[in-house]
Amino acid sequence: MASAPTNAIQAKDHLYAQLAASFARMSHAIGQMANLCKQLQVDLDAMRTFAGLNTAKFMTIGAQLNPEDPAKIPIEDHA
Repeated sequence: MASAPTNAIQAKDHLYAQLAASFARMSHAIGQMANLCKQLQVDLDAMRTFAGLNTAKFMTIGAQLNPEDPAKIPIEDHA
């Protein structure tokens, strides 16, 4: 009967070791996810800046190509 408690203890220790390994993998995955989230934030900020610059360029070009009031166009541009 002495081997039964030993087997139970070994099974328990084995399960705790598996749990510890799972926690270690999960911790590593969470760290990677945190790094990816930081990179995503950097990328989104860059996209916002890029979109803002392109919007300003398109608005400037649009204003030049489609003036609101033809009377405001300088005479040399009517030719």
